[in-house]
Amino acid sequence: MCEFCALQTSDEDDGGAAGSANPRKAPAHRSRNYTGPFRKTPDRLLGMGFIRFYQLTLSGFVGNSCRHIPTCSEYGYESIARHGLWAGGWMTLFRVGRCGPGGTSGLDQVPETLGGDFHWWTPWRYIALGRKRG
Repeated sequence: MCEFCALQTSDEDDGGAAGSANPRKAPAHRSRNYTGPFRKTPDRLLGMGFIRFYQLTLSGFVGNSCRHIPTCSEYGYESIARHGLWAGGWMTLFRVGRCGPGGTSGLDQVPETLGGDFHWWTPWRYIALGRKRG
């Protein structure tokens, strides 16, 4: 047995110490989509279901070509879960538009809350959410 393996096995069990974690145990399964709290209204569930359907069926054919982190479908899922179908749908539409040639790239998180300038009758203001500040 190599030195690293010997150190790992000696650190695994402290003689029955309660609460000791096994480092070889697989981590708990995490969803790639948003798992935080949100209101489960019919419009949100419909929008999130549509995006999940896309992820399970068509996403494999489109390929891994998203230039942002999280991917566009993950962004859409989270934005609809947090902000509803109307606001989240507009945010997703503009995000997919930014993902094309000549668009932005990099880390682009869904905002926790929307400011007071975002109303249902002003959907064009959601374009500014993904612009680089600088």
